Amino acid sequence: MTALTTPTTRPAPTRRSSTLDLVRWLVRLHRPALLVWVGLVLVLGGLLLWLGGPLTDASADAWKQYDACRTSSCHYDQDAIGRYKDWYTYTTVAVLVLPFVVAAWSGAALIGRELERGTAQLAWTQSISPARWLAAKLTAPAALVAVGSGLLVALHHWAWSAGQGRIDTAKRWYDTGTYAANGTIVVALALAGLAAGALIGLARREALSSLVGGLGATGILWAAIDRVTPRLWPTVTHVSGLSHERPTGNGISVTQGLLTSTGARIHNPDCGSVTYLPCKDVYAKLDAVSYFNDYHPQSHYWPLQLTSTAIVLAVAAALTVAAFQILQRRTVSVPARKESAV
Repeated sequence: MTALTTPTTRPAPTRRSSTLDLVRWLVRLHRPALLVWVGLVLVLGGLLLWLGGPLTDASADAWKQYDACRTSSCHYDQDAIGRYKDWYTYTTVAVLVLPFVVAAWSGAALIGRELERGTAQLAWTQSISPARWLAAKLTAPAALVAVGSGLLVALHHWAWSAGQGRIDTAKRWYDTGTYAANGTIVVALALAGLAAGALIGLARREALSSLVGGLGATGILWAAIDRVTPRLWPTVTHVSGLSHERPTGNGISVTQGLLTSTGARIHNPDCGSVTYLPCKDVYAKLDAVSYFNDYHPQSHYWPLQLTSTAIVLAVAAALTVAAFQILQRRTVSVPARKESAV
């Protein structure tokens, strides 16, 4: 007779040990992406330090030479001015692209490819629940994305500030690219891109369409928040005389037009100054007495930034909740499969 042997049972792994194993596995799996992200932050951070330091100083000195010129034959370092302008554009675009990079990686590599290859399903049949798998997938990247993009935004703001009042062609605070790259909205959009990529990856379960979907969702969110941002905070109204070519007031303009003698607001025909007689006749027929401009001055920068950031973070949270809900619906039978396999 063959002796019956009692199978040796291994102690069930603790929650802490299985979580640590999951984190180690994720680090090994996504090590190339981690290295690329760290390298990107270091390289772009170094370029921003170079921009705000030597490039800004050289351009500022060149503008001093130019402003001191009284003849057309004087010498100034035109190349230094051009280098500052070019590298400011390059680094600004690079900071603005960060949310799209995160969204593409999240949709394609972090979630979509794992589901497409079946490695996620394999992890679920072990000691890792789908919810814990997704939580581990999102937590560490979210921390790295927030720290990395936050550092680059801070460096961009510093580099931009270094040129203010020193470089005649330095971008104004309300320039579209500068406004976004200088504030927290980029960090919020990067986190929203991470969540959007994960959601679409879970929905599509394959890399390429998840990549495209993550990029598209991030672009739509950015366009939407850019459109509503000027209306998230009360504007300031500036009234100016018709002797100007157009309404005055430096900032983010929301509404412009003409004021009549009764205080009514009407459309501005964009004719020009009343010093030009045909325009004077046009304004007289309209009973226009001045321009008005509803706009946001520089003091509104952070209220606008923080309000829009809060909205995008709320959207990111909603996308994350939706991702967990989709995962729960699609893996409801995983425990049954595990039991039948034992």
